[in-house]
Amino acid sequence: MTSSQWWDEPTAGDIVWCHFPDNINPRPKPRPALIISVFDDDAPRFVVRVAYGTSQKTAALHAGEFLISALPNRAAYDAAGLSFDTKFDLRQLVDLPYSTEWFSVPPAAPHGQTPMLGTLHASLMRALAAAYQAATS
Repeated sequence: MTSSQWWDEPTAGDIVWCHFPDNINPRPKPRPALIISVFDDDAPRFVVRVAYGTSQKTAALHAGEFLISALPNRAAYDAAGLSFDTKFDLRQLVDLPYSTEWFSVPPAAPHGQTPMLGTLHASLMRALAAAYQAATS
């Protein structure tokens, strides 16, 4: 068994390629996740709080979810580095070590050999805040 390698410090708002856990095990299929917070207590080993992302059932948004879509905001979609319209669920947050155990380099490696797909565009901050408020109320 190989030990995990740690990635360099990310930034809140980064969209990353994550093996989002099911209970306590990484899922085999990586998916986009939005970094909500970065904890640097043990730097250079970082822990991140991520929100679950999925391209399934994006036409139905529930309280605590927000969508990044190619229409009507192509600039936000392009900045996110997504291949499909994707919704993020702020009701599904988890803290994970920012290591190769939970994060991997996405296909085509748009930002080099890092888990980063893209970033959250400033135009989506209100949608993120509304989803967070709905998820935590």
